Amino acid sequence: MGRTLYDKIFDAHVVRSRADGTALLYIDRHLVNEVTSPQAFESMRQEGRVVWRPRANLATADHNVPTTDRSHGIEDATSRAQVLTLQENTGATSIDHFGMTHPEQGILHVVAPEIGSTLPGMTIVCGDSHTSTHGAFGALAFGIGTSEIEHVLSTQTLVTSRSKRMRITVDGTLPAGCTAKDVALAIIGHIGTDGATGHAIEFAGPVVRAFSMEARMTLCNMSIEAGARAGLIAVDATTLAYCKTRARAPSGEDWLRAQTEWLALQSDDDAVFDAEVRMDVTALLPQVTWGTSPEMVVDVSGRIPDPIAGGDQAKSTSYMNALSYMGLDAGTPITSISLDKIFIGSCTNGRIEDLRAAAEVLTKLGGRIAPNIKLALAVPGSTTVKRQAELEGLHKIFMAAGFEWREAGCSMCLAMNADRLDRGERVASTSNRNFEGRQGAGGRSHLVSPPMAAAAALRGRFTDVSALFRESRVQP
Repeated sequence: MGRTLYDKIFDAHVVRSRADGTALLYIDRHLVNEVTSPQAFESMRQEGRVVWRPRANLATADHNVPTTDRSHGIEDATSRAQVLTLQENTGATSIDHFGMTHPEQGILHVVAPEIGSTLPGMTIVCGDSHTSTHGAFGALAFGIGTSEIEHVLSTQTLVTSRSKRMRITVDGTLPAGCTAKDVALAIIGHIGTDGATGHAIEFAGPVVRAFSMEARMTLCNMSIEAGARAGLIAVDATTLAYCKTRARAPSGEDWLRAQTEWLALQSDDDAVFDAEVRMDVTALLPQVTWGTSPEMVVDVSGRIPDPIAGGDQAKSTSYMNALSYMGLDAGTPITSISLDKIFIGSCTNGRIEDLRAAAEVLTKLGGRIAPNIKLALAVPGSTTVKRQAELEGLHKIFMAAGFEWREAGCSMCLAMNADRLDRGERVASTSNRNFEGRQGAGGRSHLVSPPMAAAAALRGRFTDVSALFRESRVQP
């Protein structure tokens, strides 16, 4: 029987198998942030342990850093302490650290791929659930807890169990105006936030193959929201073309050997998956979440569903609670929902292609943000992305439309810095989670793609952005 891509990578990294079904897995790359690492470093100091392989680790400050002027430091004491502690811990252990003023600072899941620290066939872990992003490279990448962070720092290994394998095949042709974010939300809406629990998802099919690496990263990033342990995509020419120019990628003879090995990172034709899902996206419309879970999603032409419909008591209760929190009523058209704030950024949608797509919509529609929009943020995922966007003049498009052009960081994705929602405020957000309080206590989050967020900023409400690409003139 053939093997899946997941099994090939897993098997290649097994140091020792155990009778209980767990395995000691070698970890190629460990990504370290300021939020989940302090306890691990402190425990290592108390136990007299040292970092086993410093160069296999990469650290950036991303969750707590301000996205406004950084010359004044960080105002919040807790955030400041976490960022400074990361600087001290990495300095004492010789771990590469891209601090707040580093020219390559940014969100870990944006920075690591763009510098070539993420490469095909790797095992990659981080104390952050959206580490699954790196699976876009044909890598096995997943989030870990604090005690596991300490174990990886100390041994460069991790005790873990093998996941089940799920393949999600995306067929058809993706309509203009729809993105990988829309595909991800549609999948989650179809299988639910627990649909892939216990599984590693391999995304396949013609639509996925046509995606850029940035789009693939978005898709794998969101696999966690379907309950998956990881998301992966097989290596192909697109993967190689992206990796070849990265500073830390192999070169010369090493590159020739590497690309031959990497192209073998495919599931065998006769590989058997524990679960198979197929979805045709030819008729897909842009997606908008309406509730407090990514699975609470409909397309932009839809209405908020009736909590009572379907007869599932647990789901009905969940839907009613979500509607109460969100301040919405069943049957409300998505296009009638008025917004307060707009956020374009995060490890899901803060890459250069995301900013280009949003800027294109701003240019097509023209004008400035609607009067009801209190704040619109455009936040690059890394300082490198920021420089590239400014080189292309994208920042001028955002600022001309009334957006604030910010420094790189996690920003309003989660309420751990100064960028957050006030109670009752509603945001169109390109981030990955719409949980209660995720973007600020009492804040109401609607997940969308960058083009959808840009259109919502100018209209003040949700608008079918795909219509801009279907019609020869802009509709009001």
